[in-house]
Amino acid sequence: MKSKILQSICIIFLSAIMSNANAQSSHSFHADNKYSKELKKLKKRLQKKGYKIGPLLKDKKFKIYDNIGDHFRNSAERTTPDLAQYKNLLHFHKKTLKKAASKYDVSPYLITAIIGIESNFGQNAGSYNPFNVYVSMIAVGYRKHFARSQLEQLLDFVNRTGVGIFSLKSSYAGAISYAQFIPYSLNQWFVGDNIFDMHDNIMSVGNYLAHFKRKTGSVRKAVLHYNSSKLYQGFVLDLADAIQKEYMAKQQSG
Repeated sequence: MKSKILQSICIIFLSAIMSNANAQSSHSFHADNKYSKELKKLKKRLQKKGYKIGPLLKDKKFKIYDNIGDHFRNSAERTTPDLAQYKNLLHFHKKTLKKAASKYDVSPYLITAIIGIESNFGQNAGSYNPFNVYVSMIAVGYRKHFARSQLEQLLDFVNRTGVGIFSLKSSYAGAISYAQFIPYSLNQWFVGDNIFDMHDNIMSVGNYLAHFKRKTGSVRKAVLHYNSSKLYQGFVLDLADAIQKEYMAKQQSG
């Protein structure tokens, strides 16, 4: 009965990982100078602010995602996360979840549910690169103001941490790692030094929710700051409740 409850939660607004199943239409700047004018303007604009992206634009890993805007315009789909993975997350990261719950006064099951929806319980951190994502958005003219601000935040993050910018994986929206934080959120609420570490991601989700819980007065409203969709909010809370009920039942049954 309890497993069926979990299995019934299968239609989820999944902005963080839904597009990873789609083919990425992209090409190298070196092979096609279609966007050279926009890239030169971007390079000059950032240079005035102290950012040097020239070498990054020449890197062989740099790509333009031509259809980046389409992913945003079609940002909801039916998906079934691997719900069995929640058991692994609770088992292997039990101490961290308990620590986050105690420090931030946020349910460990809610943290588990968010990581489940955002990255399939840590199994999928994305298949895009955030630098390429934000530069692509600017180049094709989609949500340029947002992309510029996030690109600057991303450059600040990698300059501060020393992480190789092309080593990062993200969603089509540039959301990074298991917590699926956009660069601004990384700089504000990420806890720890290792973006690739689940411990740090769990603590960061707790920190993020605690901040918006204090700001809004409720954890339900805090979830909306992760994703403003009411559909997303409902499924996060339902999934957290279902995980808690099943986990507690298994604990009691031994």
